Amino acid sequence: MNLQFAKYHGAGNDFVIIDNRTNTFAPTIENVKYLCNRRIGIGADGLMLLENDEALDFKMRYFNSDGNESTMCGNGGRCIVHFAKQLNLTNDNPKFMGIDGAHEAKFIDDDTVQLKMKDVDSFTAADDYYFIDTGSPHYICYVEDIKQVNVNEAGKSIRTTFNTENGGTNVNFVQIGNDTLLIRTFERGVEEETLACGTGAVASAIATHHFLESEEKELKLQALGGELTVSFDKLAELKYSNIWLTGPVKHVFNGIVNL
Repeated sequence: MNLQFAKYHGAGNDFVIIDNRTNTFAPTIENVKYLCNRRIGIGADGLMLLENDEALDFKMRYFNSDGNESTMCGNGGRCIVHFAKQLNLTNDNPKFMGIDGAHEAKFIDDDTVQLKMKDVDSFTAADDYYFIDTGSPHYICYVEDIKQVNVNEAGKSIRTTFNTENGGTNVNFVQIGNDTLLIRTFERGVEEETLACGTGAVASAIATHHFLESEEKELKLQALGGELTVSFDKLAELKYSNIWLTGPVKHVFNGIVNL
């Protein structure tokens, strides 16, 4: 079976995207793992399928590189709307259905996409960590020197011992700078550090806004793969809405793979 695909990345967070409106491709754990494998497959942090939706422009299905269908991916959402526009399925203001509900997006320019994220109605603010669901679950802790963190070792330990009743958590390490947050993320389902994480950036921005008791409505975050911006409105204690994730999108190449 020959499958056409597109390879994208959003701030280094990379994806294989397949137009599956005809339901030709029936993903299995084995073939998703193969497509995402960086040695014998195409290579990616995750796989996305663009499928039909009755009410919106399309539906997004996201699979981690371990082969399992997963929760929302912010950078993936930004990439798939770019892909949809290339297919002439949408205009500059796409609307699509994700696993966590409906999303809308905006094209700031040809290579910059802004995605509206789900509202955050409440979260855990503990003494030494935050836990926030921004479409995917995220643990956030603050460090003095982010370069010294062994993200894979520390992230794996937290990922497998926290939120275990819901499949574990993504883990974000954040260093507060003068005007930019430095962030590194261990992603569950990828089981290692990724160059960026959109839902992690959103969770870290909201946690920091609460932690600093800030009045700012927009925060910049520097991930290993690029800069992301998160804007929001604070409605009440632990309650945020109108959350937008903005960052770069890059179409890397198209191809055909045999399964």
